[in-house]
Amino acid sequence: MVELVRSSGKTVPEVARDLDLTETAVPAWVRQADIDASDRPGLTSAEREELARLRMENRVLREKRDILKRATAFFATQTR
Repeated sequence: MVELVRSSGKTVPEVARDLDLTETAVPAWVRQADIDASDRPGLTSAEREELARLRMENRVLREKRDILKRATAFFATQTR
């Protein structure tokens, strides 16, 4: 898609209409391709994937920690 935009000589909205895509999706893909090619600042696709994975892992670890805290508090009250 990005290559088509760059090589066709058409504008992004024209390419989007030709392929029956939303006009907001295509510019986002072109922008991300520029970032991935280091032509523009921002998070690369690989960095975005890693960030999403780390956020999910962090959420799971927090949930496990909270469960352990509750279990510790429960067993502390049971042993008295």
